[in-house]
Amino acid sequence: MMRNRMQHRRLPSSLRAGATLLAALAVAGCASKAAAPAALPALAAPAAWSVADEGLPAGPALDPARWWQGFGDAALDAWVQAALQANADLRAATAALAQARAARDVARAGLQPTLDASTRAQRQLGDVAAATVWTPGLDASWEWDIWGRRAAALDASEADVQASAATLAWTRVSLAAEVALAYFDWWSARERLALTERSLALQEEVVRLTAWRVQAGLAAQQELDTARASLEQTRASVASLRAAQRQAQHALSLLAGRAPGQVLAEPRREPPEPPAAWALPLPAQLLTQRPDVAAAQARLQAAAARLRQAEAAQRPTLTLGGSLSWQSPRVTDLFDPAALTRRLVAGLVAPLFDGGARAAQQRQQQAAVEQARVALEGALLAALRDVEHALLAIATERARVQHLRAAEAAAEAALRQATQRHQAGLADLRALLESQRAWLAVGSERVAAQAQLAAAHVRLAKALGGGWTPLTETETMAANPKQE
Repeated sequence: MMRNRMQHRRLPSSLRAGATLLAALAVAGCASKAAAPAALPALAAPAAWSVADEGLPAGPALDPARWWQGFGDAALDAWVQAALQANADLRAATAALAQARAARDVARAGLQPTLDASTRAQRQLGDVAAATVWTPGLDASWEWDIWGRRAAALDASEADVQASAATLAWTRVSLAAEVALAYFDWWSARERLALTERSLALQEEVVRLTAWRVQAGLAAQQELDTARASLEQTRASVASLRAAQRQAQHALSLLAGRAPGQVLAEPRREPPEPPAAWALPLPAQLLTQRPDVAAAQARLQAAAARLRQAEAAQRPTLTLGGSLSWQSPRVTDLFDPAALTRRLVAGLVAPLFDGGARAAQQRQQQAAVEQARVALEGALLAALRDVEHALLAIATERARVQHLRAAEAAAEAALRQATQRHQAGLADLRALLESQRAWLAVGSERVAAQAQLAAAHVRLAKALGGGWTPLTETETMAANPKQE
């Protein structure tokens, strides 16, 4: 028995390390394999868009990456470019991408061995004399990723980087759309204000004429009171529209990273002219052009990788470590080969009892995978819905603009006739005021419809992904140089 023990003690270190490794494999041999990556949800996309023929006429193709330039408005282009350079949400998304890349690098470093240097000086006090012992050393360690736990962590970090990059792209697409929508809101409020101010001038003239008639005994005081009431209502509308115009202007300034009131460029007076045509992809192709869909897909892959990581955490881990140290009472003898001490350690850790924490973490990640899968399905359906809604809105608003233009022309002709008849004393005041209200209402509705038509094209550009295409990491870093 004693001889067997002595022989075991004299086993070479390489054989002992091999025996340790075989023991690790034997203990973990009964463990199941890691779960496969999560399957993507299947979605039956329609073969074609339901209102494509009604919503978009034929015309030249438009650059989807700079869709806002299709409106031919230099002021709009200036606002969008300013927002893409200074918007706070965009800078936050850029920082989030840099953070995800740093976390990915940390996970990648976990697959490599670690090496630490240390030194220690120890003062020893004896009965006769005191001595100082110097001990420098090097410590190395490495975990053998048998079950892919650390590799799964790296896969999850890689997917997080892809999700952050797609989120940054979606932020850019959404920001350009929000700027254009705020710009058209500003134009609409300003034009409706101009129409109301024109109506106000007409009503002021009516009040002056009616007051003269009352003084001349040609009209009753009731007509003057009615004219003044209508005038004050219009003045109240002017105040409200001025506030709406300022609010739209402030919203646009904030999107561009400017303080409220800092105007970059005024909208032009002409109504916005949407692009003649858009290059519509097939519904199935759309699902690869939306950065929010790409982000949801990357989050699903990250959740699946973390599930594999949680499953691997329930299996044994094998770590290898070693150290070199020198111990000498004199600094000049520190690196003497005779003072060198070597140590090689193999450690095996197998979970036995943790109160169900690891199993709960696995269930938690399984729920996260399902949640990410449902979110991806929602993103896919939302992409199809957004395009259909935008196409329907384009068709509807285009028809409304045509009808309202005709109605506005008729209302303006009726107003001229009513004004002439009232000045000649052939029509009463109520007919004139009714004609003024009808003209103002139709004109304001026409302006709003033109702004909504432009907004529908903006929402279509956003729904189509805003010209986004997946970029490599090098291309993304070149496009956003401030993120690292």
